[in-house]
Amino acid sequence: MRVRLEDVARAASVSPKTVSRVLNDEANVSDETRKRVLAAMEAMDYRPHPSARSLAGNRSFVVAMLYDNNDNPASTYLAEIQDGVLEACDAHRYSMMVRPLRMRSDDFIRRLDALISDHHPDGVVLTPPITDYAPLLKRLRERNVPYASVSPQGDDGIGVRMDEQAAARAMVEHLLALGHRRIAHLIGIADHGASRWRLAGYREAMAAAGLPEDPALVVQGAFTFGSGVAAARELFALKSRPTAVFAANDDMATGVMWAAGEYGLKVPHDLSVCGFDDTPLARQLWPALTTVQQPSREMGRLAALQLLNVLRGRGPGQLVQVPFSLQVRDSTARVP
Repeated sequence: MRVRLEDVARAASVSPKTVSRVLNDEANVSDETRKRVLAAMEAMDYRPHPSARSLAGNRSFVVAMLYDNNDNPASTYLAEIQDGVLEACDAHRYSMMVRPLRMRSDDFIRRLDALISDHHPDGVVLTPPITDYAPLLKRLRERNVPYASVSPQGDDGIGVRMDEQAAARAMVEHLLALGHRRIAHLIGIADHGASRWRLAGYREAMAAAGLPEDPALVVQGAFTFGSGVAAARELFALKSRPTAVFAANDDMATGVMWAAGEYGLKVPHDLSVCGFDDTPLARQLWPALTTVQQPSREMGRLAALQLLNVLRGRGPGQLVQVPFSLQVRDSTARVP
């Protein structure tokens, strides 16, 4: 027979209302009582019916993660954020749904309204670049839907971010320490906050080293392997080619390494290459890619936790900053 809420209450020596409060993660239950109820649920393999739980708490217990599917080149990055959001939701008995929204489409707001009306998420986690899309944020506020942001550009709101400008500067400083002076930079998608931060870090490090910016060494990319190949070909055609390339993500850095092989350049003997994000691809390449480790999974988890704190009445939520680290591998070496 199916275990009922009343059975759990009897086993834990509490009222059915207390079990309901624990299920709904309400704050007005002592830690000792909460542990006793959870232990009884585990021992009896109690699984509350989702619709009944939602009706009782007047909530859906669903968190939606939204992304711009025009930005699919960053699929590994998004998958890691998704894993982190799911981990946080599972820990607090929330379900997660993942939905794409085309930021540049005419029906963006209509699709957002349909998602909210059809699925009633208690809150949403936003990923770049829609993190800072003003019409989206305005609509969420109008509909009273709480949200947490991954890598927002502003200092207000809740969510998580990393100092990407400082990370990019540190990466360029690594190349400078190896003796490189002609250092190229591949920019990511033009309207992406990450692209601006990483470009700013590159410029900051070069200026601090007393090196004037050479516009020919700063090439627009799109966070894709193909754009990395195209940008590298443009750089290799220069009369004085760069000795090092810092790409704004690992996919573009991979494209640079592929193009280097096409031109007969050996990495890192003839050309040092580095990226950003530390995706699994960075460790699978040969030579392994020097890159900035961005803890994407942990960022997804922390953003979701800040949102869940708001949904569970545990406070207003915060904008958390996570540290970065350089992963120095075999794709960078002293300038020949």
